[in-house]
Amino acid sequence: MSFIIKKLLLSAIFNSCLFFLLFIGIQNSSNKSKVDLIFEETIELPISFIVGSSFIVGSIIGSFLVLDMNNE
Repeated sequence: MSFIIKKLLLSAIFNSCLFFLLFIGIQNSSNKSKVDLIFEETIELPISFIVGSSFIVGSIIGSFLVLDMNNE
């Protein structure tokens, strides 16, 4: 199996597990807030979901950047 495919598969599995654990962890979260986007606001979401999902998105983007740097 190619190194790039292995790395993408590992990243997808790891981030999917983090996302699953995030949903389990926010079950009893009562602090909610809206995210102010450029044009609109989101619905009220638990703060732990906002922080956790931004961490997961950063992890995904970081894994793509590392793959790009290895090709050069």
